[in-house]
Amino acid sequence: MSDIKPLRSLAAGYLFGLDLSPIDRAWEFIRERHAGQYYVTGEPYVDHLLAVGSTLASMRLDLDTIVAGLLHGALKESVATREELVKKFGHDVANIVDGATRITKVRYNSQLAHEAENIRKLLLAMGADIRVLLVKLADRLQDMLSLDAEDEEERRVKARETMDLYAPLASRIGIEWLKRELEDLAFRYLLPAEYADLAAHMESTMAERQTYVDEVIGILHQKLKANKIVPVRIIGRPKHLYSIYKKLVAQRIPLERVYDKVAFRIIVRTVKECYQALGTVHADWTPVPGRIKDWISAPKSNNYQSLHTTVSGPHGHFIEIQIRTEEMARVAQEGVAAHWAYKEGQKISSGDARLFKDLKRLVQSLQEVEDPSEFMESVRGELFEPDVFALTPTGEVRELPRGSTPIDFAYAIHSEVGDTCVGAKVNGQIVQLKHELQSGDIVEILTQKNQHPRRAWLQVVKTSRARTRIRQYLRREEKERSLKLGREICERELKKYDVNLRGLLKSGHLRLLLKQLKCATLEDMLIRVGSGSITVPHLLRTLEPEEFREAEEKRRVAEMVDRAQRALEGAKSGATRRTTIDIDGVDGMLIKISQCCRPVPGDAIIGFITTGSGVSVHKADCHNLRSTDPARWLDVSWAGSPHNTYRAGLLIRSENRKNLLADISGTISADDADIVEVNARTTVENVAELDLLIEVFNLAHLQRLQQHLLQMPEVLEVRRK
Repeated sequence: MSDIKPLRSLAAGYLFGLDLSPIDRAWEFIRERHAGQYYVTGEPYVDHLLAVGSTLASMRLDLDTIVAGLLHGALKESVATREELVKKFGHDVANIVDGATRITKVRYNSQLAHEAENIRKLLLAMGADIRVLLVKLADRLQDMLSLDAEDEEERRVKARETMDLYAPLASRIGIEWLKRELEDLAFRYLLPAEYADLAAHMESTMAERQTYVDEVIGILHQKLKANKIVPVRIIGRPKHLYSIYKKLVAQRIPLERVYDKVAFRIIVRTVKECYQALGTVHADWTPVPGRIKDWISAPKSNNYQSLHTTVSGPHGHFIEIQIRTEEMARVAQEGVAAHWAYKEGQKISSGDARLFKDLKRLVQSLQEVEDPSEFMESVRGELFEPDVFALTPTGEVRELPRGSTPIDFAYAIHSEVGDTCVGAKVNGQIVQLKHELQSGDIVEILTQKNQHPRRAWLQVVKTSRARTRIRQYLRREEKERSLKLGREICERELKKYDVNLRGLLKSGHLRLLLKQLKCATLEDMLIRVGSGSITVPHLLRTLEPEEFREAEEKRRVAEMVDRAQRALEGAKSGATRRTTIDIDGVDGMLIKISQCCRPVPGDAIIGFITTGSGVSVHKADCHNLRSTDPARWLDVSWAGSPHNTYRAGLLIRSENRKNLLADISGTISADDADIVEVNARTTVENVAELDLLIEVFNLAHLQRLQQHLLQMPEVLEVRRK
């Protein structure tokens, strides 16, 4: 049976003098409420909750966070209400549990939209209280450790989400051990074969690597002692599997050529000794150019500080060495929890304040992105591993991905700086805006008030922050352009009927129009007209005053007359193609195919004797035929040449896109059918409706064509008219 004592003992080891009874009360609460519930592994659900709470305690987090970790399933499993949690455990605990419960009850039209909305809510909750993220990370770690119990699809989904979101978030707040563990767990399920090969290799070479580690540590001790540096400790540890795999992929080298599979860490007492130790290492071992990084003088945004270098060590093997103080090591291990801001009476450090400010800025920038796919792109972009560290003229560091430009740097400073950027100086020299920045560059951004983002910038920027801001400006610009154009179009078309927008507003017709078009405001309608999503004919039809109806009727009549004239001319010009139609049962009489139902060979048909126009042939189920006198019906059958063609009407409904008509025409042509006439329109929902008059040989030919049209991905419906 699960026991709360180890967790309580762990918390008591650092929460000195605090009343730990909330942990006991939370334990009793979840044992009662989750009784009979089981985790995916088949174990009692409370075991999972206890593991999450214990993980948080091992990170030395505050009491409320531990209690929230124990209770994090209460809302998700609907065993308690938020009000209950507030009453029993306080507002902070309830808020953390609520924020960490990322199950939305809203249905979305796609999995992408659903995923984006859940992540958006998580990030917003994280921005309000960072402890939400810490509970969620601990929960995700336990989920990943139990992933074998899930089905294959669920394993793949959770592993991808962990790699793309949770591991980068752990890195963003400086908890590197958690990031490494989440990455390796996700790697195991995303690329199982590659993981197995790499793990087997590392296992088989463990003894060899340990011998090498002992040798290097011994040499480092001697070198440092000779220079009167007494290290607190020197550690040699294998790099985590995913970092080795990334190197294999990035450098396109076999595993045998990856020599720096072990990272060495030198812990010293002071910052001065960090730099002295670096000089000692470089005195005898040649450093690799470009691999020396000073994060002591310019800490990472997650407060990480250390000196990194890669050198050619014993036996010509490349080794990575990290040099830091005890305090730096603690921050590197614990991240945001190293200077925990929620402990009683503790003042938040300047580094933590900067980190929290940065996280809030991240959340704020992502909050402005509405499109789900763009949002997910921005999330992944914001959680990048920085490769470039550029500085402002005042010495402020900006972390950027490889390939970043001055535009990215400008937006990293402030959105207004980015919007008004006209040029840049890098290390005192004027450069183009597409210039790629390097670590250590000092960048000065030149601005002008009348400058604005350009569409071409999207081709050169690397950061999602810059891309999102540029897109936002372009959308606003497009909106303003559509508004102006829509107003011009509406005024011009309405003027033909001696009507204007102001008059329609007074008459009430405009309010009706907005309702029917599902537009919230006049501005919304004008924008949609200007963008083409609402056509002018549709606009006028929706208004429905008498003058519009009369004008529309005249237009339709004129269209019909024109169409009839074109059809007559087409019939004359194509007389050689069409042949006489023979129908058994009728002899010596004028025969014509009815245009109301347009039967083709294969259809069940009935002949109708007209007055002075011979026999009109209808489909047996034609609604017009049912209203005639059965005494004038004739039993007829098809007997024409198999090479004769017959006209049939089709209605095709499809998602609208560029070149749609051309692709539909190609499909029809490939089936040896011809288009005689086409009328196209687009609905308010952006659905294309095509009325086609086509020539086919028989019913089988027509049905085959319908089937091929329905196989097109965008086509929603194909039916005979």
